[in-house]
Amino acid sequence: MNAEPTPTSTHVVDGFAGAVGNTPLIRLRRASEATGCEILGKAEFMNPGGSVKDRAALGIIEDAERRGQLIPGEPGMVVEGTAGNTGIGLTLAANARGYRSIIVVPETQSREKIDFLRMIGADLRLIPAKPYRDPGHYVHFSRRIAEEMQAAGERVIWANQFGNLANGAAHEATTGPEIWAQTGGRVDAFTCSCGTGGTLAGVARALKAKRPGVRIVLADPMGSGLYSWISTGEMKAEGNSVTEGIGQASNVPGNLEVARGVIDGAVQIPDEEALEQVFGLQLHEGLSVGGSAGINVAAAIRVARQMGPGHTIVTVLCDGGARYQSKLFNPAFLRERNLPVPSWLA
Repeated sequence: MNAEPTPTSTHVVDGFAGAVGNTPLIRLRRASEATGCEILGKAEFMNPGGSVKDRAALGIIEDAERRGQLIPGEPGMVVEGTAGNTGIGLTLAANARGYRSIIVVPETQSREKIDFLRMIGADLRLIPAKPYRDPGHYVHFSRRIAEEMQAAGERVIWANQFGNLANGAAHEATTGPEIWAQTGGRVDAFTCSCGTGGTLAGVARALKAKRPGVRIVLADPMGSGLYSWISTGEMKAEGNSVTEGIGQASNVPGNLEVARGVIDGAVQIPDEEALEQVFGLQLHEGLSVGGSAGINVAAAIRVARQMGPGHTIVTVLCDGGARYQSKLFNPAFLRERNLPVPSWLA
């Protein structure tokens, strides 16, 4: 008869909030071997909501509670406009605190994220995709919902992930210190794509406080103007991308704008280069990730080659590939856009 299994850890966390963060750093073997550097990916797809956005979501809700805008144990509403992952994190964090959520999402986002939001109980409002300057943009639409509810006397917050500095503060308090501890302070560069800019800003501040020489590099998809903003000071977008939730065509989010002084450079990654990493990580290393992670890993490889062998570059594996099955892993979708199809799906 087999002996009873011996527990390997006595570490028990408290609910959703306790399960957010403390994700492992994964050595990316092929990228490391190709560059002579240690390229490490922060496995944010292991958060309970499946993405890095759980950190910002929890940080925003906890900040609202500290301010008295939400009160644990009493009815409250969280309203947000999102490409999907922040809405998932907010909905789960709100559920755990006893609040409800209204999530506004452009209808162009992946079917998997939309279905997931419905499944976990979000009051989902799908609207047409509009540019930021249009009042129908999902950010403005969600703000108006929150303002109308507040005017009616309801206890509600507009999460405002782009401008709410609690977003970046959450990463400064958790993600950055985790990376420093996990590398034993041996981190030479950090690269990350930006939607709200919270991850890059918060991690940059945390790492620079420990080691000012750490190189911070923004990774940007085509169709976004952030690469140009870092490189020239002017927002100028060219091309397009199938990635979701990252890049900005015309406006710099508040979380990123306040961190401009700690960002050292930027790289621009086309979809083909990002998808090479997405498909390669899945086929050769058993890591299924989304498009933003592909951009991040491609950027880490570029930074490693710029810096030369012997350096440690950290990036973020933002979410899992299952959230993009209908797009990044859909041969018809890829062929329509003249993008490579992974061999096992062709």
